[in-house]
Amino acid sequence: MLSIIIPTLNEEDYLHCLLSSIKKQSLRDYEVIIADANSQDNTRKIAEKWGCKIVVGGLPAKGRNEGARQAQGNLFLFLDADVVLPNKKFLETIVNEFENRSLDIASCFSCPLNKKFFDKILYFFGHIYFNICQYFWPHALGFCILVKREIHRKINGFDETLKLSEDHDYVQRASKFGKFRFLQAEKILVSKRRVEEEGVPRLFFKYLFSEIYMLFFKKIKSLPFSYQFGKHKKI
Repeated sequence: MLSIIIPTLNEEDYLHCLLSSIKKQSLRDYEVIIADANSQDNTRKIAEKWGCKIVVGGLPAKGRNEGARQAQGNLFLFLDADVVLPNKKFLETIVNEFENRSLDIASCFSCPLNKKFFDKILYFFGHIYFNICQYFWPHALGFCILVKREIHRKINGFDETLKLSEDHDYVQRASKFGKFRFLQAEKILVSKRRVEEEGVPRLFFKYLFSEIYMLFFKKIKSLPFSYQFGKHKKI
């Protein structure tokens, strides 16, 4: 079974689209777990409507860990609430590729939900960077991480003390116990809300800070800027 784990906080504007795309999947052997961090909107009602298992979550790392504790599957798929599966074969395709390539942990590339040319250029160069790094300094796109249950347990899940880049830290620790690669057969659709709200220069600085800090100090446990979860407007 595949356990799909989604941390949420006030995601009523996005969650319905993701759950709708999951419901259409050709792969049927799955469960959906919503790890909700006390949403004040209709997030929990939407999750209940779609028949999801709901657990008490927290910031993304804690939410993912809490969802994993309740999961029944032998494979965990961690998704963010503002992504959309692009076609009905998405889950079937990535699971087959994962197994055929004998992977233990993987991430997938993405496409922006909007069609702006500049966004496509940014994603293109970002994918090149992550593709190169996967062989010696693994990174993961936290909105889509597929991992074997035993690997997650072996590394004690996500580090809940980190303020940023907990997804990169997760796959770097996991890659010491299994094979990590980026999946090539599918790309997931992602919201551009954080980019639209903060702007490319400001967001670029945050991620550059993250890369440099991780290179020299490994774990980011404090930040010189704000990085919020669950306070985004719909875009």
